[in-house]
Amino acid sequence: MTTRTQYTPHPATADQFCGMWDAHVDALERHLSINRWAMAAVTVVLIAYPIAQIVIPPALHAIVPDVVRTVINFI
Repeated sequence: MTTRTQYTPHPATADQFCGMWDAHVDALERHLSINRWAMAAVTVVLIAYPIAQIVIPPALHAIVPDVVRTVINFI
């Protein structure tokens, strides 16, 4: 028996990686039905909405100064 070396592909350049990724996305677009895309979109919204409701208000509170909040409350 002879020993075989394991195949290791050469590292891809950025152009090659983008081309492979583009081909993968194109294949998904061709083979997924509208219902699957809609189901994926609804799932993303159902996951992202509660996270946004929890994360965005404290982040804005930390970023926006009290003076701006006071002016906005007057309006």
